[in-house]
Amino acid sequence: MKLVAFVGSSGSGKSHRAFWVARENDLDYIIDDGLLIHENSIIAGKSAKKAPSKISSVKIALFFEEEHQKEIKKAIEVHKPQGILVLGTSDGMVNKIASVLELGEYDKRIYIEDVASPYEIEQAKNTRIKQGKHVIPVPAMQLKKQFSGYFLDPLQLFRRKGKGQFQSIGEKSVVRPTFSYFGNYTISDYAIYQLVNYIIVTMPQMEKVSRFRTSNSPDGLYIDIDVIMVFGYNLLEAVKTAREQIIKELDRFAGFNVNVLNINVKSLVLKKGTPDF
Repeated sequence: MKLVAFVGSSGSGKSHRAFWVARENDLDYIIDDGLLIHENSIIAGKSAKKAPSKISSVKIALFFEEEHQKEIKKAIEVHKPQGILVLGTSDGMVNKIASVLELGEYDKRIYIEDVASPYEIEQAKNTRIKQGKHVIPVPAMQLKKQFSGYFLDPLQLFRRKGKGQFQSIGEKSVVRPTFSYFGNYTISDYAIYQLVNYIIVTMPQMEKVSRFRTSNSPDGLYIDIDVIMVFGYNLLEAVKTAREQIIKELDRFAGFNVNVLNINVKSLVLKKGTPDF
């Protein structure tokens, strides 16, 4: 198994460039901040970005917990990577990770200065310091379970192929970890209601939302709604379509993980805009 270290100080842009560095070096797996990542998917581990403090974040990133170590080792044994890119803030950190996970010696070391200009590194550090944003090299959808309720930005990356032409090289997710909050990021229940109601009233099968209730939990949103439906449509198909649209749009709207979505059909109208019965 090929093993490559990618070293750079905190906030210098390692995770932002990890996918590209891995691809350029024919590495199919990435270890970053406590996670084992393959092809933009989290295979195993838990993210240090979710830790409540910087100290506990470091412990997770270094795989101090025995169960965490075992999970990553087991995943590597099962998936048999051809090569792994290990991210760390120093040579000592990547050495410790390789030792704890029993990965062996590194075949190569790449430093952030090898792949980013001083200006790009400085810009990345400014973003970290001023906005508290971190990048994880997986799409936002992969993070919903772990990061529901945190600030998420999907970040689509492109590489210029020629004048006016760009090639997509992957998607990353920007998160604000618990320990680096500069304030609360909240979205009112009414804003969620407005989005859900808009989806319902624009469906030909549905008339309107008659009752709406929502609450947030560590695992995601709980939504319970009553709707008035238009007579003549298949009830199960209409509710299925409404569920799919609501989940999709809440994901696009603010990266929400919808844990429970109950849709109850309470009454019917003969056609849109008429009294129900």
